[in-house]
Amino acid sequence: MRRPRARHASPLRKGCALAQLLAGVEPARRRAVVLRGIARLSGFALTLAATAASAAAFALYARVEWPWVLLGWCGLVPWLVVLDRTPRLGAALASAVLMCELFSLAVFFWFARAIGTYTGAPLGVGLAVLVLIAPVFLQPQFLLFAVVRHLARRSGAGPWRIALSGACAYVGAEWACPKLFADTIGHGLYASPLLRQAADLAGAPGLTFVVLIGNECLLAALRAASAAASRAAIALPVAGLALLIGAQLGYGSWRYMESAGNPPPGAVLRVGIVQGNLSHYGRLAAELGTYDAARLILDTYFALSQDVLETARRPGVDLLVWPETVYPTTFGTPKTESGAELDRAIAAFVDDAGTPLIFGSYDVDDGAEFNAAVLLEPSADERLVFDAYRKASLFPLTERVPALLDLPALRRWLPWLGTWTPGDGQRVLPLRLRDGRTVRVAPLICYDAVDPHLALDAARQGAELIVTLSNDAWFATGGGPRLHLVVSAFRSIETRLPQVRATNTGISAVIAPTGDLYGTIPVDERGTLAATIAPTRGAHTLMLAWGNWFPPTAAALALLAASVVGRRGGEK
Repeated sequence: MRRPRARHASPLRKGCALAQLLAGVEPARRRAVVLRGIARLSGFALTLAATAASAAAFALYARVEWPWVLLGWCGLVPWLVVLDRTPRLGAALASAVLMCELFSLAVFFWFARAIGTYTGAPLGVGLAVLVLIAPVFLQPQFLLFAVVRHLARRSGAGPWRIALSGACAYVGAEWACPKLFADTIGHGLYASPLLRQAADLAGAPGLTFVVLIGNECLLAALRAASAAASRAAIALPVAGLALLIGAQLGYGSWRYMESAGNPPPGAVLRVGIVQGNLSHYGRLAAELGTYDAARLILDTYFALSQDVLETARRPGVDLLVWPETVYPTTFGTPKTESGAELDRAIAAFVDDAGTPLIFGSYDVDDGAEFNAAVLLEPSADERLVFDAYRKASLFPLTERVPALLDLPALRRWLPWLGTWTPGDGQRVLPLRLRDGRTVRVAPLICYDAVDPHLALDAARQGAELIVTLSNDAWFATGGGPRLHLVVSAFRSIETRLPQVRATNTGISAVIAPTGDLYGTIPVDERGTLAATIAPTRGAHTLMLAWGNWFPPTAAALALLAASVVGRRGGEK
């Protein structure tokens, strides 16, 4: 016999059944059930509102502008309040997942649009991807942060131990679970010229740690005030917050004045940056053909470079810089005769100008293709005299696909997947100037700039100048270009090296060792920028001496705190 099909109750049928069930319950018990339901709904509404408030605060903080930088010191407090009210670990974890999602939507909404720009998918698909990857690849640190704080509270730890354990877990998780954009809330302090200087001690993660402790201090002060505690109980966390900010301002003032000193005569370098505001080579090639598209790009950059050379004729230009992949084929190893012709055109321009050029191109070796930065110098005998750096950090999927996922079927489904091979690591290239000087240059290409190790390695190898080439066109609109610029600027603060940054569609900039911007070319503008900078020799910072030491140290301390909590829980 066939079993009768189960009938799924509709919401209306379920509601009626619940009403009948409650009707048969004693009035006192019925009131308790209703009140319990209302309390749960109220608790969820409070959690949602508080988490949304924190996410909104960080959406403003992510502008990295004054006065929004102040929100960094208090933006987490609403979420911390509801997080501390969660009685169970599962509820704390659910609150953290909610924070991951709302924070990502508020701060990285531009990424959903960027996905559509790069792949052609509608905005809804980009938003779905953003929501899906938020807890794993964008903001996983909130999960471990919430778990560690909850366990510390449950073990009976005091507020200072809870705060320190949570902050260590947050910073350690960002290191142990690398995030797609390597962002951290410490980057927001870039808006303060003095507060950001402490990044040369422990990097942006060190600033994040201080900001987290600052939020905990403010939470403790508000909690003491609401409980009508003594003045001393309120004043202690307020004094802690003031001490944190005051110490950073004091150190920043000293470092800023030291790093912003005048360079010695004859030790400066005149650079010219060109931003052609041309992007999406694939579309240009489809419309014009590959040769004509490449020729259009080169002619545009030749004309703009000539403008900056003529404008700066009296002081002269020592180095021209073009963006990442501005030359969309291999240089020095042409694939066709038309490619060889374009190679000769670039070399002829450099020879006629008598000025070295760093530009983005492709490199090939034993069948593997690399994203490369080429340093091309003038030659008297028409030979190609150049050196190249191969990009080491490739963006997931769009530039490189892991071997386990690199399947023909996947490439047929996603034709935009990348095929590049990562380089071996940082190289320092010697730049020979007309006056006989040699400046040691550290190239970084786009995603390379989010990894402090590459810049630190270059500085240890004797680099005197960072030259960053980037293609930020896929960021589309929103905060992406600004975030990438800020993250790149921290590489200069950590190493105390000046930086020249050229992008195809903005933001191009010249960055001082203090993180200051000598000049910029905004997004979606065609233009040039000439600036005089002083290459740095013999810089000394704690980051250079110890490397990116703070995140693994924080992770170790978080594990130690968790083990102590576990032992105490076992004893109970």
